[in-house]
Amino acid sequence: MILLWMIIVLLAGGLLCWFPGRQSSGYPRWIALLTVSADMILACCLCWLYHEFPDKSSWFINYQINWIPSMGVSLHVALDGFGMVLLLLTFFLGILAVLCSWNEIREKTGFYYFNLLWTLAGISGVFVAMDLFLFYFCWEVMLIPMYLLIILWGDSRRRYAAYKFFLFTQAGSLLMLLSILALYFIHGQQTGQYTFDYFELLRTTFKGDTAWWIMAGFMIAFTIKLPIVPFHNWLPDAHSEAPTAGSLLLAGLLLKTGAYGIIRFVLPLFPEASVAIAWWAMLFGVIGIIYGAFLAFSQTDIKRLIAYTSVSHMGFVLTGIFSFSEIAMQGVVMQMLTHGLSTGALFVMAGMLKERLHTRDITKMGGLWTSMPAMGGAAILFTMASSGLPLLGNFIAEFFILLGTFTVNVLFSVLASVGLVLSALYGLRLLQRVFMGAIVVSNPVRDLSTREMLIMAALSVSIVALGLYPQPVIDTVHHLSFTLQPLLHE
Repeated sequence: MILLWMIIVLLAGGLLCWFPGRQSSGYPRWIALLTVSADMILACCLCWLYHEFPDKSSWFINYQINWIPSMGVSLHVALDGFGMVLLLLTFFLGILAVLCSWNEIREKTGFYYFNLLWTLAGISGVFVAMDLFLFYFCWEVMLIPMYLLIILWGDSRRRYAAYKFFLFTQAGSLLMLLSILALYFIHGQQTGQYTFDYFELLRTTFKGDTAWWIMAGFMIAFTIKLPIVPFHNWLPDAHSEAPTAGSLLLAGLLLKTGAYGIIRFVLPLFPEASVAIAWWAMLFGVIGIIYGAFLAFSQTDIKRLIAYTSVSHMGFVLTGIFSFSEIAMQGVVMQMLTHGLSTGALFVMAGMLKERLHTRDITKMGGLWTSMPAMGGAAILFTMASSGLPLLGNFIAEFFILLGTFTVNVLFSVLASVGLVLSALYGLRLLQRVFMGAIVVSNPVRDLSTREMLIMAALSVSIVALGLYPQPVIDTVHHLSFTLQPLLHE
């Protein structure tokens, strides 16, 4: 039951943060840090115990108990290599989210950390749930606390951003719910067994265009969360108005649930329909890469600039998934990890700059390298990582995606490569505006504190380590390749 206990620990930790937080603002952050650290230790132990598959068809953990037997609902959780790397990313970024909120959040701290931990609990549940009712339940659990984080602790236009985030994601969630129910009833009519179990539903067969319509509900929900043009409009507002930890979790984790859903549910449940839409999905992925890069280049708000880079980088993910190439799928998993680290780091730095300068406008910054050399050095590293420079994790991810896509569609691969050039342009513009040039800020600005240095060091080591030695992550995708074997080609 270790996977269930990981989720329960986060839920219980959130409640412990909320109630003591009414008396003291100091307890909740320590409780939150210890809670997420405990889950991180458990995940590392699992990684150590299950670092190799006995064979490609097995799962590390596959645990199921009845929840609502009359409806065919169970607490079914399972873990393979794909889920494991995402759980490690979840708890790692969760620890950093608590640390970067340490001094930023001064009001309603107990309720803040309650929402933070419950968001992490929902995300963890999404990555391990093998019952579609449980999956949808966890999908909604991560939505509501994130909405509250934005609307209660966000910036000046937080209400607009929170409403927009909620409406976009909830609309997609309702379409996914309809698709889950359709899948549930069709399977029940075919077999006489009404169940939400993922492994049972994989055996469902469809007539005519039924599979396409059911898949469309899943795809819209997941591409809104990813997000992909034209469903991306909520992301820049949510990122720019969210607190620093909210932006970190949005970029590092919530976007990844969309990619995870496509890989885990859409491709295996609807293989023929997935092949039918592959060309269009790759087209929208390439459009997202170029369109997101152009919009990022035109921004003066630092958080909106970084948000549009996420639109561009998630275009690589969609393109890689629907190329149905094994090497591209390895790149997709790497991109999910490295984007979470590099873009998450940029959002953390944007929050640090906002805290010091009380502005997000990069035209009002400039020459900060003089007073903030440590942050400037970290900014160079993560900007270069985001631009896909060698020896950093993003290079491995995007190179694998482009290589796999090239074997399928040369034109899309070439157009996607243009996105790398554009990412260098908006990255250099960001560095020039903020850290180089004439000194705009007259008052002295303090550099990274010890706590902030620890956050940057952890992210820096991670992105460099993935760039130098990506093999452990690539090895964990073997089981994913097995489950998608009918679709993938070398």
